[in-house]
Formats: sequence, C-alpha cells, structure tokens
Amino acid sequence: MATLLPAATIFPIPTDPLAAYGPLVARRNPESVVPAPYEHFAVKAVTPTIGAEISGIRLGGDLSDAVIAELRRALLEWKVLFFRDQDLGRAEHRAFAERWGDLEQHPFFKYTQPGQTDVDVTTLAKDAMVGGVENNWHNDVTWHEFPSFAAVLRAVEVPEVGGDTLWADAAAAYDLLPEDVRKRIDPLVAEHDWINSFGRSMPADAVEMLRPKFPAVQHPVVRVIPESGRRVLFVNMTFTQRILGVSEEESNELLTMLYRHVNRPEFQVRLKWEPNTVAFWDNRTCQHYAASDYFPARRVMDRISIVGDRPVGVGG
Repeated sequence: MATLLPAATIFPIPTDPLAAYGPLVARRNPESVVPAPYEHFAVKAVTPTIGAEISGIRLGGDLSDAVIAELRRALLEWKVLFFRDQDLGRAEHRAFAERWGDLEQHPFFKYTQPGQTDVDVTTLAKDAMVGGVENNWHNDVTWHEFPSFAAVLRAVEVPEVGGDTLWADAAAAYDLLPEDVRKRIDPLVAEHDWINSFGRSMPADAVEMLRPKFPAVQHPVVRVIPESGRRVLFVNMTFTQRILGVSEEESNELLTMLYRHVNRPEFQVRLKWEPNTVAFWDNRTCQHYAASDYFPARRVMDRISIVGDRPVGVGG
C-alpha cells in the first residue's frame, strides 16, 4: 500500500518548483475565527474550503440586517455562495446587490459586449455569433485602483450542458505555499492593466479616450483581507502584467509558479448552472473561470459588481 505523504509536502523539481503529492488541505477560516452555526439559513459545503449552497432564503425578499450579517460571515468563510431557485428580476437582483455597497459601472463592456442596457448590470450574452472568452482565471477589475469587492451573477439562460463556472480559493492557495515562497512574495507589488485584455477588443479611439481615466495600477501580490486578517494571492493571468522591483525573468518565473499553484483542483469549486441560479462571490479572495465548452449554444448571465476598496498588503 502506498504511504501518504504529509500535507502540503513540496518536491522542488525543475519543471515545477511547487509540485505537490498527497493531501493538500487548507483551513477554511483563519485561526482567529471561531466557527459558529448559521441561524437564518442552511449551509451545505460543496468543497472543504470554497463554495457553499445556501437554502432557506429568497434573495428577492426583504432580508433583515441579521440575515445580511450572516451572509457576510458565510461569504468570508466560503468565498462563493450558491443559491438555487431564485426567480429574480433585474430590479430584485439590483436591490440585493445594493445591500453590499455601491454598484460598479464597468466602462468597457459597452464596447466588448454590445447591447448593454444598464450601466450597473453587465449582460454576458453568448451564442453562435459571439463565443465565450471568459475562460481564463481572473479576479474582476484588478486593473482598477479599487477592484470589485464582490459580484452577484444571475443565470438568465443556460445551455443544456456545459457553461459551468469555476472558482479558485486564493486564501487556501497562499496558505499551502512553502514558507520560503510566502516570505519571498509577501512584500512584493505587481502592476495590473486592462490594455492587453479589454483593450485588444475595443476600438482604438475608445482605448485612447479611456486610457487616461484608467492607467495601470499597482497592487500587493499578497493581499490582506481587513475583516479577517487572511492573506490571499492577488495576482491573475488576465490583468497582472508584471511584478515590480525584480527582473523580468524573475517576475515571469514567480507569476508562472503562482498561477499554476492557485489553479490546482484542490483549491477549486465548480458550479453547474440551472435556470434561476445565483452565485455571489468575494472577488478579493477567489479567482473565477467561465468554461467555454457550450458553443454554439446560448448562455446569458447578468452580473452586478460591488465597488471595493484599495487592496492592502502584508506591510499595511
């Protein structure tokens, strides 16, 4: 019988300095958090650290402050929450999102996703004419000085099969890095930009107009969540351009290593969409990926994002 290796055993081999075999088990909460029961709804874990199905509440209802407080605690604990059978209209979708803060107005989707009707609701409509291109791991809007705090995504129309969304736990990923790697990246800062993503599919005059409003920004490679003190990896392959203060070679080496690490299946949860399903995730603590395996079927999602704050690193 094979002997299981200790949790997070790391084998430094040339092809992957973070190759790991055996159990990869992280904490769901930081050590400072004492688990407590939920009184206003039921919580069913989907994986050990990320993703929980919430039942027993209707998001379109008049949710009390106590329910919102418990949902906030669940969001911090599970990073992404799933709600089934939520027959929401756009107004109810917006009303729920507004309970969490100011709503974001995304400046690029009117160019890259024509047909938008509201500045605070992004409709992601894919079909035989427009294929899905969100199949890359990312946190939303890290090119902004104040990246999104969270997002509420509502299934409007889903394909019969395919079109799942995946999320990766950036807190678990950080916790299971070797100590020497954590110490190496804790003080580092990275540059984030939209030019090489949204900019490539926008008209040149729109890019020229918007560039002064949204210059490249700098965020810590390791972000600290203020409510919990939890450290999370805050670099993503869509918007992170480079790590500052190191050579181009070292930046590429570190980013490649961290991207491969955060994408391990042990850190992931996968949602199969159904009509009237809603996903609500903490954009600070997890990355997401929309599987683009349903073309030419139709898939329509409405997303509302909540404005966040400026990321703070390990040094404050």
